[in-house]
Amino acid sequence: MLNIFKLMPYSTTSYDQNCTIEKGEKIVKFLDLFSGIGGFRLGMEAAGHECVGYVEWDKYARKSYEAIHNTEGEWTAHDITTVTDEEIESLRERNIDVICGGFPCQAFSVAGKRMGFEDTRGTMFFQIARFAKQIQPRYLLLENVKGLLSHDKGNTFGTILRTLDELGYDCEW
Repeated sequence: MLNIFKLMPYSTTSYDQNCTIEKGEKIVKFLDLFSGIGGFRLGMEAAGHECVGYVEWDKYARKSYEAIHNTEGEWTAHDITTVTDEEIESLRERNIDVICGGFPCQAFSVAGKRMGFEDTRGTMFFQIARFAKQIQPRYLLLENVKGLLSHDKGNTFGTILRTLDELGYDCEW
């Protein structure tokens, strides 16, 4: 079972009008973090949205992602921890509306050791927060696993909610 977060900022900043198509419909631009082979991307593109970049460290998932999706001209990185603040800041020019991210779940899963933020993989959520803070997309769409809500008696989920609140996002799950 997956827990999917739809995160909305408190601000009601209007969309940039440079992001329109001929019919006047809004094209939602998204960034795909921890992309795997592109599950979020499949859904977002099926809804008519445009991917502007992706990050995936696993070489096999990345190769599959690039074989499945047309990534030509998109920004990309292999290791999210090596992306500089300057690179993230330059992504703001792409008018990103949504950051999608399936941050690593092994640290929270009932099937794993449940080390949470003590496991490096568990800290990858904070990379999403770093991107969100600098890019300031209107929405975040995040997913993780069963066990995240109850991990560390709810303290882990509380930390995630507080972090997102500090960034100005209202959370639904």
